[in-house]
Amino acid sequence: MEARNNVTYFVLLGLTQDPKEQKVLFVMFLLFYIFTMVGNLLIVMTVTVSNTLGSPMYLFLANLSFMDVTYSSCISPRLILDLFFGENTISFQSCMTQLFVEHFFGGSEVFLLLVMAYDRYVAICKPLHYLVIMRQWVCVVLLVGSWVGGFMHSVIQVSTIYGLPFCGPNVIDHFSCDMYPLLKLVCTDTHVIGLLVVANGGLICTIVFVLLLISYGVILHSLKNLSPEGRRKALQTCGSHITVVVFFFVPCIFMYMRPAKTFPIDKLLSVFYTVITPMLNPLIYTLRNSEMTNAMKKLWRRNVISLSR
Repeated sequence: MEARNNVTYFVLLGLTQDPKEQKVLFVMFLLFYIFTMVGNLLIVMTVTVSNTLGSPMYLFLANLSFMDVTYSSCISPRLILDLFFGENTISFQSCMTQLFVEHFFGGSEVFLLLVMAYDRYVAICKPLHYLVIMRQWVCVVLLVGSWVGGFMHSVIQVSTIYGLPFCGPNVIDHFSCDMYPLLKLVCTDTHVIGLLVVANGGLICTIVFVLLLISYGVILHSLKNLSPEGRRKALQTCGSHITVVVFFFVPCIFMYMRPAKTFPIDKLLSVFYTVITPMLNPLIYTLRNSEMTNAMKKLWRRNVISLSR
């Protein structure tokens, strides 16, 4: 690979070259990242220590928050530092590492959202069999399957591009290392590689998205058999899940379910699903979930009382 690769580092053009705009974006993305860390880590801590959040739904939610923390952390800190210092260089190996981590946790989240939809389907459509179907070992297998699926997706993505010849230039018109911006710099025909990226990225997202829409459609159709209170709780939970699914999948499908080309709107969409969505997830799940908000209040009171003693 070394003989075919003349590039040792890349230059990220980022979101803007205007120094004033960079300072404004620095403050904005720093606040976004802080909110993301605080919100998601609070969910993980609440689910871990609470005695009332022992159902599989909250186990999956805690894993989703952990994925959001790591997924955002592989993008946001570097973006924030680049906006502050104005030095946007990244080594070839660091670029490949960022690409791997981003697709590992992003892919794992895709499969986990499908698992969470299945959990809600069983809970709402087969409530009497829920504890039998969603036993502990089943939940563990589903979680492991999500992580393994994300890992395999990421390995395929990185191995696809790692050995390709980069002869120069080395300027990436993006704020992070991603497949299509990198493929623009490869000095060989990338038509077949682009099709593989579509199959391993866009097609997976599209299939999972369709399955999610079908599952939630079945769930919403079955709500007529529930009591008014049960229907209200189910709508709150499903509404949160559907919101997260739309926010996450629609930009991803647009980004990867197409030929290997880049468009000006790509940066905005990438910001949305790498920075904004991980920040919004805690708000979406906590504000619409009374059990979660009550558990957080109890945890807060417990900490305040312990500190006052």
